[in-house]
Amino acid sequence: MTVGFVTFESVEQLTHAVQVLKENPSGGKEIKISDANRRSHQKVRAEGHVANGTATENGSNPATTAGETSAPEVVASSKKSARDAVTPLAHMPYNDQLEHKKHSMAQILKRLTRNARKACPPAIPLPNWIFKSKEIGGLPCKLEGILESPIVDGYRNKCEFSVGYSLEGKKTVGFMLGNFREGVTAVEEPVNCPNVSEISCKYAQMFQDFLQSSSLPLWSRVDNCGFWRQFTVREGRCPAEAVVLQHVESQISEVMLIVQVCSTDVDEALMKEEFDKLSTALIQGASTCSPPLPLTTIVVQDHKGISNAAPADCPLIPLLVPKGDQLEGRAEDKTRIHDHISNLKFSISPTAFFQVNTLAAERLYTLAGDWANLNSDTLLFDVCCGTGTIGLTLAHRVGMVVGIEMNESAVSDAHRNALINGIKNCRFVCGKAEDVIGSLLTEYLGSPQQHIAASESNSVINDTSKNEDTINCTESDVENMDSSAEKNDNGENEQPRDGSVDLHTCGDEDIKGDSVDRVNKEADSSPDEHIEAVVEQSCGEASLINDEPTDAISTDSLEHGKTCQDSSSIQNNNVLAASACQFKNVVAIVDPPRVGLHPTVIKALRMHPLIRRLVYISCNPDSLVANAIELCTPTSEKQEKNKGNRGWRSMSAAGLARQRTKSMPNSEPFIPKRAMAVDLFPHTSHCEMVMLFER
Repeated sequence: MTVGFVTFESVEQLTHAVQVLKENPSGGKEIKISDANRRSHQKVRAEGHVANGTATENGSNPATTAGETSAPEVVASSKKSARDAVTPLAHMPYNDQLEHKKHSMAQILKRLTRNARKACPPAIPLPNWIFKSKEIGGLPCKLEGILESPIVDGYRNKCEFSVGYSLEGKKTVGFMLGNFREGVTAVEEPVNCPNVSEISCKYAQMFQDFLQSSSLPLWSRVDNCGFWRQFTVREGRCPAEAVVLQHVESQISEVMLIVQVCSTDVDEALMKEEFDKLSTALIQGASTCSPPLPLTTIVVQDHKGISNAAPADCPLIPLLVPKGDQLEGRAEDKTRIHDHISNLKFSISPTAFFQVNTLAAERLYTLAGDWANLNSDTLLFDVCCGTGTIGLTLAHRVGMVVGIEMNESAVSDAHRNALINGIKNCRFVCGKAEDVIGSLLTEYLGSPQQHIAASESNSVINDTSKNEDTINCTESDVENMDSSAEKNDNGENEQPRDGSVDLHTCGDEDIKGDSVDRVNKEADSSPDEHIEAVVEQSCGEASLINDEPTDAISTDSLEHGKTCQDSSSIQNNNVLAASACQFKNVVAIVDPPRVGLHPTVIKALRMHPLIRRLVYISCNPDSLVANAIELCTPTSEKQEKNKGNRGWRSMSAAGLARQRTKSMPNSEPFIPKRAMAVDLFPHTSHCEMVMLFER
C-alpha cells in the first residue's frame, strides 16, 4: 500500500485536487482520498485553549508569535530540563548506572533466546545453546559484564545542538525537551548536561548570542521553514598516551563547527553577509576565551529536507579552512579535524561517522579484536567500516582487512587514515553492504556452493572435520575467483543507484601471509599535506603498493590513481583474490547503524561456510536481537517461500526476523558464544553490546 500526504494552501485548491484525482485513476486503480489525522500536538491545541489566542482549524495559533510557546507545550515541558532529556541517568552514581545497564542487556539477551526458540522449525531439534540457556538464567551465552568508560563527564567528541525557542520564547541553542511527535519543540541550553564538554557549551553559547541579532529566522519544525537549523561541535583529541583523565578537555586540540541551514528563498547576498558575521563572531569568541578555545574549521551544511538528518552528499560551504591545508577538491575535502585511537591518527570529515567516546571506543575495538582471535593468517572483513577505525586499529594483528562502507566521504577518510598511518594491508570498498558483500566474499573466498561441494567430496575421501577453517585453494579455484573478480568489478561499476566505487589500498607486494606490515606507532610522524592531497584523488595504489617514499610521488601517480576501474585494477583484484587463498582464518566484524544489518548481508555471511567467526558490535539491542535470530536459528531442508505478511507493520523486529528465518536457505547456523556490554554513553540509557558468534 502506497500512501501520500498532500497539504494545500486553500480550500479551493483542495476541492480541485480531489476532483482531478477522482476523475483520473492511476493505472486503472482507484485512488482513495481521505482527510489526514492531525498530529497529537495539533489535536491538543485544537481542542483546548491556546495561550494568547484561539486555535485555528489546522491547530495553529494566529496570535502566538514564532517566539512564543503554547500552553500545552509548557505543561508538557515545564517539569523537564535538558539534563533530564539528554542524560536521564545522571542522577545515579556511575556504578549504579553500570549495574542498571548490565541488567538491561541481560533482559535483551533473554529475549533473544526466547525468540530464537520460537523461530526454530518444528521438525528440527533445538540447538544445544538453547537447552543450555536454562543453566545460565535464560541467556544465550554468558554475559561477561560491562566495560566502563574511562571518561564519565564531558566525554562526547560530537554534540548536535538544536536551534529553536525556549519555553520563555528566547532564541536558544541546546537540546529539545521532548519529542516533536508529542508536540514539544522547546529548546533549553545545555547547562548541567554532564556528557557535554565545556568547550562545546561555550561554542553553543557563542552561536546563541549571534542568533539574537541575526536577521534570518530560526527553523520551525511545525511549519518546515526558516534558515538556522542546527549547530554541531566536533572535537579532536591528542594521542591517547598524552590524555590525562582528570583534565580531558585540556587535551582537545582541534574543533570543527558545523552550522546547518536551509537556503530556500533566502537572498544569496544576505546569506553571505550573515556567514561573514558568524565567522567573525565565532573566531573572536574563541580567541577571547581564557584560555583560548581551539578552532580548526567552520563549515555550513545547506540542507533543504524536513528532518535535520541530512544526507551524506548534502552541500557544504567552508567558512574557515584549516591552516596549512592546501587541498583542492570538494568542500568536505578542505574541512576536517583529527582524533587518535590506539596511537593511530584519524582524519574526520564533517559527515563521517566516528565514535563519540574516543577512549571508550578504544576499549571496544580492543575487545572485538581479542574475541575475533586474530593472527597473521587472518582475513578480516570490516562491514560498515565508516572511516576505517576498527580495521585500521586491528590491521597490525591480521594479514589483510577488507572494509565496506556506503558513505563516500567516510571511505575517502579511510584511505587517508591508512596512508597517514603507514598501513598497507587494507582495502576499502565504497558501496552499500547489501550490494557488494556477496561479490566480495566470492572474490576472496570463492562461491559458497564451490566450498560446500569440495567439503562433501573431501568427506567421502577422508574423515575431514566439518569445522576445518583452512582455505584450500587449487589453481582452478584461483582461476574461478579471478574471473569472478572481473565480473564483480564490472557489475559494481554498472550500479547507478549509489555510485559504488571500488577503491583499493593494498597490493600484491603488501599481502605476504607471514610477513605483515606493522602499524606505524608514531602518530606524529605522519606524512605531510602533499600525501594527504594524493589520497584524495587517488585510490592509494601507487603510494601504498610501491616501496618508494611517498613524498616522491609525482602528479603521474594521481593520474594513475584516477583509473581505479581500468584493467590494471582488475589485474590487481586477481592478485588480491589469489593472495587471500593463503589466509587460514576468515573473520567478520560488523558495526552496523541502529537499524542493524540488511537481511541480504545476514544471508551472505551465514551462507558462506568459510566465515567461522563473527563479532557483532551493536548500538541498538533490538536490531542485535533480530540479526542474531537470523544468524543462529537452524534451518529446515525445505525452506518456505517468503509470501509476505500483512501484519508486518505491527510486528516487532524480532517477529520480522522469525518470519525471515523461514525462507533462509539450508545452512550451518552460528552459535552465540560470548557477550559483553561496553558503556560508551555514561549518564544515558544507551549502551553498546559486543557479541561473538562461532560455528
